Amino acid sequence: MHDIARFITGFKKFQQRYFCDDSSLFDELKDGQHPKTLVVACIDSRVDPAILTGSSPGDLLVVRNVANLVPPYEPEGGHHGVSAALEHGVTKLEVEHVIVLGHSCCGGIQALLAPRDEHGDHTEFLGKWVGIAEHARTQTLRELTHKTPEQQHRACEQAAILISLENLLTFPWIKERVETGRLFLHGWYFDMQRGELSSYLPESASFEPLAPRCR
Repeated sequence: MHDIARFITGFKKFQQRYFCDDSSLFDELKDGQHPKTLVVACIDSRVDPAILTGSSPGDLLVVRNVANLVPPYEPEGGHHGVSAALEHGVTKLEVEHVIVLGHSCCGGIQALLAPRDEHGDHTEFLGKWVGIAEHARTQTLRELTHKTPEQQHRACEQAAILISLENLLTFPWIKERVETGRLFLHGWYFDMQRGELSSYLPESASFEPLAPRCR
């Protein structure tokens, strides 16, 4: 119950700031939202996009799932939560940027890299979901055989971001907007050990620091 009490106290601070002291922001937001950026992020409790970017209510449209994955465009059947969120953000709200925000120490990628007898067979949903990034797993284990588990993990986390970026372009209404310059895709990686944010640069085929580690 301690956490619940803390959450209520936190809401009261939020309430005081945005409704009691100055309600002008929500006076505007109650009539609709107009975020310019959609972030696909992990459910990890340590990696909140709004906190990491210092955003205010209304700034970000956020989609969170295990390992910040984007599935390929598959309109047939099923329930497609991530795809529905992308469709709403891109075609209805007309965001201008989509960021895939990955991070270090990701439990979803750890599950992906687990030996086959520990992964998939003992979960109802997790194994199939992280299987979206199966190519990142096979590539990492093939190319980094002699690297440490930590190095493999980091490489797979970053490779999974690239798979999600590729999958974004399988959505026709995303691809068309990217090609006409109305939408920009970004792959970001938050290193929580170093406190560093990097972005994937196609020109160098590598993740380069956006905000290097503080000294």
